[in-house]
Amino acid sequence: MATPAGHHFKGHVPDPPPQPALRDQPDPAGARVLVVEDDEGLGTQLVRGLNRAGYTASRVRTGKAALAQVTGPTPPDLVLLDLGLPDMDGAQVCRGIRERTDTPVIVVTARGDEADRVEALDLGSDDYLVKPFGFAELLARMRAVRRRTAGRTAERTAGADADLVRHGPLTLDRRSHRITVGGHPVAVTAREYDLLAFLAADPGRVRTRQEIFTGVWGDWFGSPKVLDVHIGAIRRKLGKPELIETVYGVGFRLAGVPDPDPSRGEPAGQLVARDGWGQELPSR
Repeated sequence: MATPAGHHFKGHVPDPPPQPALRDQPDPAGARVLVVEDDEGLGTQLVRGLNRAGYTASRVRTGKAALAQVTGPTPPDLVLLDLGLPDMDGAQVCRGIRERTDTPVIVVTARGDEADRVEALDLGSDDYLVKPFGFAELLARMRAVRRRTAGRTAERTAGADADLVRHGPLTLDRRSHRITVGGHPVAVTAREYDLLAFLAADPGRVRTRQEIFTGVWGDWFGSPKVLDVHIGAIRRKLGKPELIETVYGVGFRLAGVPDPDPSRGEPAGQLVARDGWGQELPSR
């Protein structure tokens, strides 16, 4: 890897000194760092030093592998990206990462020209560090970047979670009106969704028939059996009829803590699903 002066980078990444100031920085131990570096010596030293500093570091040598990592099952919390990669320019990798994720990126490269720095920052990198560099400075920049980007990550996560209602295997997405059970999508009608969402808004709470009609149908003057028909349809579609319990003579609730009925011979810890009139439904 050539430096701007034309010399190969021979720097050594020392073990981080055990200073209390480093340990007290707001950077959780074990944060995953992906080092994208084709230089074997430098890449190995960086991974070793980062692991000793409390991070969980791994390394890839190509841009293609880096893009696969950031969208994989265990994406990194931060990327250290070299621009001089064998398969594609690091600027393209930076653009690809930003199109796919908000993962923070620090460009670590021998390219020190202002044009290179401007391009990398415009493409979405969060910082730019020119080789050779001090390992302590790298750690400080990583902490600074993670502090700056923690807000956007938390905001994105909070926004996504605010639209989701989870109860056991059941998940309702209030933004898209989609329902999944155990991760598998379940197709329901608009009324069935509203009914399930009404129960899921306060799981475990018994909702009387009148409360359900008022909350889901509004003014309803038809047959009260329409509620039982909808409950039965939802139970069949969920594939887990025990998720909706009938409280005999009162109404329905989303199943929570098992509530055995000794008079019916129900053992503790077993949820028993019933139809709208309190009759036990056969298990699937």
